[in-house]
Amino acid sequence: MCCWLDSALLSSGTALLGSVSLKGRSCLTLKDFSSEEIKRLLWVSGDLKRLIKQEKQYLPLLQGKSIAMIFEKRSTRTRMSTETGMALLGGHPCFLTSQDIHLGVNESCTDTARVLSGLCDLVLARVYSHSTLEELHREASIPIINGLSDLYHPIQILADFLTLQEHYGSLSGLTVSWIGDGNNVLHSFMMAAAKLGVHLRVATPKGYEPDRSVIQEAKNLSKQHGTQLVLTSDPMEAAHGSNVLVTDTWISMGQEEEKKKRLRDFQGYQITMKTGSVAEPNWTFLHCLPRKPEEVDDQVFYSTRSLVFNEAENRKWTIMGLMVSLLTDYYPQIPSVPRWY
Repeated sequence: MCCWLDSALLSSGTALLGSVSLKGRSCLTLKDFSSEEIKRLLWVSGDLKRLIKQEKQYLPLLQGKSIAMIFEKRSTRTRMSTETGMALLGGHPCFLTSQDIHLGVNESCTDTARVLSGLCDLVLARVYSHSTLEELHREASIPIINGLSDLYHPIQILADFLTLQEHYGSLSGLTVSWIGDGNNVLHSFMMAAAKLGVHLRVATPKGYEPDRSVIQEAKNLSKQHGTQLVLTSDPMEAAHGSNVLVTDTWISMGQEEEKKKRLRDFQGYQITMKTGSVAEPNWTFLHCLPRKPEEVDDQVFYSTRSLVFNEAENRKWTIMGLMVSLLTDYYPQIPSVPRWY
């Protein structure tokens, strides 16, 4: 045991998070994770980033392990972060597209889950329907990670919160404003923000609100953790007093036929410096990418307020933290936990 550990354990936060174990768990939605479990994931992720990127250490924590990556939908960040992250940790990623594996077509999800359970240690699936992930999880004997579904995108939100933790030094008390579509990324924000002490203000056009069951759960979480949740259709109201402005694509894969209607319905939702004028003086901007100019103008996107490229890089460190947490008993080597409280 490292010499710093005794003094670190004097911190109740360190002791609490140090007792959390996620080994063997799946990650389909952050709804299933407690406040301490999410903080533990971010703690591990930040620790790996420091040791590997800054101190140039080689940590083969996943040597001899492999991950099957099922992609029904293409992605730059999810593929690159998972493949490079697994390799950095000494493991082996196996990329499977719809041309390699006909999930639920030539072979059922049940059979695929059982086959992969005998061939690898972990599955990341980026799918159209969340029910596909639930079936994989139900039938597999190894952890399943949601790489994106129509309902949630948990690995994106882990990267977002690590980025904000690094920038602001603490998450508790921050106000995040979502201005855009009530989609899977927003759903994941709503399942995690209150657990980290983060207030959430959401503006979506009428007809594009978040899922009703997600709204109800988010309201319960906000009440439980003493945070604010605001739902509106006015982008400026949502941005008022915010520390972080966030948006995402207005037209997701599979929605191309709705493009003209969506562009019309989202008029007035572009994030600009005018939007930021009602936010806090220290406001920053996030976007999970890829970005279109109608969602946020160049003046904001390429400004010093924009954290989007740090956010993209942190996709790697957080998926690494998640994989290590689900497959090992790794204990972070950071002398103390970040200031969550």
